Amino acid sequence: MSRLTEMEAFATVVEEGGFTDAARKMGISKSAVSKHISALESRLGARLLSRTTRRVNPTEIGLAYYDRASRILNDAGEADALVAALHAQPSGLLQVSAASDFGIHELSPLLSDFLTEYPDITVNLELSDQTMDLIAEGFDLAIRVGELRDSSLRARKLMEFPMRLVASPEYLKTHGTPEKPADLEGHQLLSASTRPGANIWRLTDETGAVRQVAATGGLSVNDGQSLLNAAVAGLGIAYLPEFLFREAVELDLLRDAMPTLPEQLQPVCAVYPPGRFTQPKVRAFIDFLVHQLAQSPKNRL
Repeated sequence: MSRLTEMEAFATVVEEGGFTDAARKMGISKSAVSKHISALESRLGARLLSRTTRRVNPTEIGLAYYDRASRILNDAGEADALVAALHAQPSGLLQVSAASDFGIHELSPLLSDFLTEYPDITVNLELSDQTMDLIAEGFDLAIRVGELRDSSLRARKLMEFPMRLVASPEYLKTHGTPEKPADLEGHQLLSASTRPGANIWRLTDETGAVRQVAATGGLSVNDGQSLLNAAVAGLGIAYLPEFLFREAVELDLLRDAMPTLPEQLQPVCAVYPPGRFTQPKVRAFIDFLVHQLAQSPKNRL
């Protein structure tokens, strides 16, 4: 006989208080339950149940065994549920947080294909450049740009995109083209934010050294499209992702403000709460993004 079946029969007898009710719950005969209990006690060499005319109670040893057995049975049930969940059709509400610029320009255009492929999933996408507490805020996952802070969250890298310093031809004609990060000191630098640390550009020069530049100029705005518009208008130099400035460069509205600067790559990662397994809807969305972003020649891993 199966040890797990014997254990289940014993635990059910304890919980139901008798063989008849245990048999009814398990969907087997009373004699089958009795055989499972006898086999278990024989194998263990101990009496686990004390039988009276009205009720069956566990012995002291039986109580100790029941405590451990119930945990094992619960784990076995969770294991079965895990397999079922991993094979289940992804469904349900998917709560996603994403960085604003990336969400608008790169993520949003993909949602239609995702929802067509997975019609049982609905998506709530919230765009914010604030780092959300996924568990406290109830998000299933977040798409974050830049190097990840130390975290207990699980993460998967989706892609990398280039960042460049860009400015209008008129600005560069008037103020000159900087050749190295130190040359930026005399320029109007358009900052993404006035929040502490958010206006620091970390640029890797041709030697591989990381140079920190404080972006100080006439405009600070926490929106990439607004920074792009300001750079096109000739207000200064902006540090922007390629997916934002690509078209403006093609139209010669913007130019590379420091051609000697090596390509600056910014990682994009999907992060999600830790757990013993990943929900099918979360796994489906991340796999979809990895596949779709890899198809675009402008993106890389």
